[in-house]
Amino acid sequence: MNFSLNDYLEELRPLINVDCGTYTVEGIEVIANHMAAKYEAMNGWSVKRIYCGKAGFGLEIRNKPDAEHIDVMMIGHMDTVFPVGTAAERPMSMDAEKAYGPGVSDMKSGLLNVVYALRNLDQAVLDKLSICVCMNPDEETGSLDSVDWIQETAKKAKNVLVAEAARANGGLVKARKGMANYKVIFSGKAAHAGNEPENGRSAITEMANWILAANTMTNFDSGTTLNVGVVSGGAGANIVPDSATAVIDVRFWDNSEYDHVDTALNGMTQTPFVDGVSITVEREAYKPSMVPSVQTEALMAVVEQSAQELEIDINWQEVGGGSDANNTAILGIPTLDGLGPIGAGFHSADEYLLLESIEPRIKLLMSVLTKLAQ
Repeated sequence: MNFSLNDYLEELRPLINVDCGTYTVEGIEVIANHMAAKYEAMNGWSVKRIYCGKAGFGLEIRNKPDAEHIDVMMIGHMDTVFPVGTAAERPMSMDAEKAYGPGVSDMKSGLLNVVYALRNLDQAVLDKLSICVCMNPDEETGSLDSVDWIQETAKKAKNVLVAEAARANGGLVKARKGMANYKVIFSGKAAHAGNEPENGRSAITEMANWILAANTMTNFDSGTTLNVGVVSGGAGANIVPDSATAVIDVRFWDNSEYDHVDTALNGMTQTPFVDGVSITVEREAYKPSMVPSVQTEALMAVVEQSAQELEIDINWQEVGGGSDANNTAILGIPTLDGLGPIGAGFHSADEYLLLESIEPRIKLLMSVLTKLAQ
């Protein structure tokens, strides 16, 4: 592979300098058009656009679109977490060691690394493999509108590689916590706090009891945690509040333990702490936990062998944040994550891409694909 860092960065720049937060459909479409054009310029790749509801379109790209099986499925996302205006405020920039900008490592460089790997892979390897690249538009909010497509495609796959960024210390991801996000809406009855408080039904009191109950469900030993991170409610100190809202974040390693939490939260709506208050629970995001199986460990061994041959220092990490790897691992498909270049500072203005990691991580992907073709 004849790799030019300058050429790579110039190809990366237009993927960074566009606002493409989840549901910013126009920006997502710009990214989709850029990525589709790259594959259409390569011989032998079929590009299919997948409608993902309000999130816009995803891309499904295959070298053998008629094959019933997929040897390797590679996944990346086109959205970021940043609001409109961010790209203009801090477009892609560089110093001697790093590139900066919204989504530079999470995960535009991962998408581009996949392109570079497939561009430079030996044709004989491509001929042996049925490869599918899926790029969805809504991973940052839980892939709610794309998860069915991702999972249905993954059911045909033998292996899944996710090109999220490698950790700052070079680590790849073998396990990710599951996550769920709930909005809980409390509806009570307003009354004057001085004249007739007994006639009111406090939504905030109900919410306070829910917060205490949620805290008791946390189990640090097993890794199941509940965090009530956002609350709102009430109209004035002299009014018994008739409405309140809480947002609960749940993280877990054990999918069955999460099922108990989900059942408990929904069950609590039937037995309010305050008579006359009604509660609605809305699950707004969900990803099951990603825990390595025996088959996943075999895939890890392939990656380790490739890294050793290329003299790339890697390690395996278990991380708290979720990705689309969670959605494929739950199906029992060997899944590994962190196959992109090294980065850190995700979801912040400090996000960066380590320049010296780009070429080695492209070569790592190429080596893994070559070994999977054997």
